[in-house]
Amino acid sequence: MESTSTNITIRMDKETKRNFENFCDNVGINLTTAFNMFVKATLRTRELPFVVTDSDTQKKEARKRFKETFEKAQQESFLNGTDNMTMDEINNIIAECRREG
Repeated sequence: MESTSTNITIRMDKETKRNFENFCDNVGINLTTAFNMFVKATLRTRELPFVVTDSDTQKKEARKRFKETFEKAQQESFLNGTDNMTMDEINNIIAECRREG
């Protein structure tokens, strides 16, 4: 009968491995179970179970969100019939944008 298992070799520094083994012990699993959970979650969702970005992408995304928030504040000001908004009004709009997404 053919085995359905295979072995994988992974390299990492000793301290990272030790820390991860300690984590796994604390939650009642071993390295093999943890790695299998990672792989199955990735295959189930068709994406990594955590966000992977580079800092340039994060900066661009933050600028985009700021621009959208600023434009929304301008629209609110126009809709309210004011050309000037207090900092409290602007901060409320920013807080609302953060809650939305």
